[in-house]
Amino acid sequence: MKGDLMAQKQKAVVLFSGGVDSTTCLALAIERFGKDNVVPLSIQYGQKHSKELEAAASILAYYGIEGKTMDVTKLFAFSNCSLLTQSTEAIPQGSYKEQQETEGEGTVSTYVPFRNGLFLSAAASLALSLDCGYIYYGAHSDDAAGNAYPDCTEHFYKSMGDAIFEGSGKECSLEAPFINHNKADVVKEGLRLGVPYHLTWSCYEGGDKPCGHCGTCIDRAEAFRANGVEDPAQ
Repeated sequence: MKGDLMAQKQKAVVLFSGGVDSTTCLALAIERFGKDNVVPLSIQYGQKHSKELEAAASILAYYGIEGKTMDVTKLFAFSNCSLLTQSTEAIPQGSYKEQQETEGEGTVSTYVPFRNGLFLSAAASLALSLDCGYIYYGAHSDDAAGNAYPDCTEHFYKSMGDAIFEGSGKECSLEAPFINHNKADVVKEGLRLGVPYHLTWSCYEGGDKPCGHCGTCIDRAEAFRANGVEDPAQ
């Protein structure tokens, strides 16, 4: 019986937005556990556009996996984060480093307050409900730099991992395979895995094509350039 239980727990929930990082995490989880043992979780949180979720649906169709969705929009109703529908702030242009040079080191305006903390808590609950022993999320060192996104730092990852492990009765572990790597490293691994980057969406704007000027567009372009390949989404 114990062996059967352990076998059931060789499954993973993957926080999945349809962007470069989460799609690469999805591919890693599929490689490790097999696609039948991977549960992608996409979350609607009140973002200004639906391009991410549309990309996520296309990627799931590509892999032949059925995902789960949640809507936590009301929990961010009081935030003026520039990514959210109700925000009075425009999405800033320029790299995160440039934004911090102008505004000072710390969170950028596209930081949704404690988003990853909330998402990972939801993922932990789902993982326990579906007998999944692991949660994957795509935090990496570029997002953590200068504390732009504090819920992407190694310290946050370790703290949240401890909380999930203890709070699940030591039944569920948090994995952030890129926590000490940059976005170029993420893309390098994704190229090895054959990730369908042409289906992904990273841009904070919701146009027909990526804007090329927001922080995530700039990071993405630099990551592909560092690997000597063109971004297939451009």
